[in-house]
Amino acid sequence: MTTHDDVVEERRNFLYLATGAAGAVAVGGTAWPLIDQMNPSKDVLALSSIEVDLTKIPVGTSAVFLWRGNPVFVRHRTAEEIAQAAADDTADLPDPQADADRVQKPEWLVMSGVCTHLGCVPIDQKGDFGGWFCPCHASHYDISGRIRKGPAPENLPIVDYEFLPGDTSIKIGLD
Repeated sequence: MTTHDDVVEERRNFLYLATGAAGAVAVGGTAWPLIDQMNPSKDVLALSSIEVDLTKIPVGTSAVFLWRGNPVFVRHRTAEEIAQAAADDTADLPDPQADADRVQKPEWLVMSGVCTHLGCVPIDQKGDFGGWFCPCHASHYDISGRIRKGPAPENLPIVDYEFLPGDTSIKIGLD
């Protein structure tokens, strides 16, 4: 049997819950614009990706592009370089990674141009393995950007990119 006190208590509990829920919605509605304004603006988002015309990079050469304030190396590899990179998959690598896992198309290598040791910029086509050499502390990278010798702990990172229709250009940064 329900008493008057039970009904009053149930009504009071419902009012507490409804008031709490309404308060939470009000706080969320007030806080959302403050949180949303911290998102990057459209002009900043536009800089989060760049397009690179691959037709301007001859076979056997590299080009350097600035993306998000850091260099990105785009290498148009020769058939010999592709074969060498695949052959080096079985070498004793400090940071083992197959060449096929580092490229979308074997002739194009797209990676960060920042040494993984202390953030220097390696020099193209130097060093002991025909890839990149970081003169700051003598890290040697092969033609796939894998660390082969020196203090760098990891391979040069592959950046996010995609081939655009026609395969003559890529978009770096997929945000």
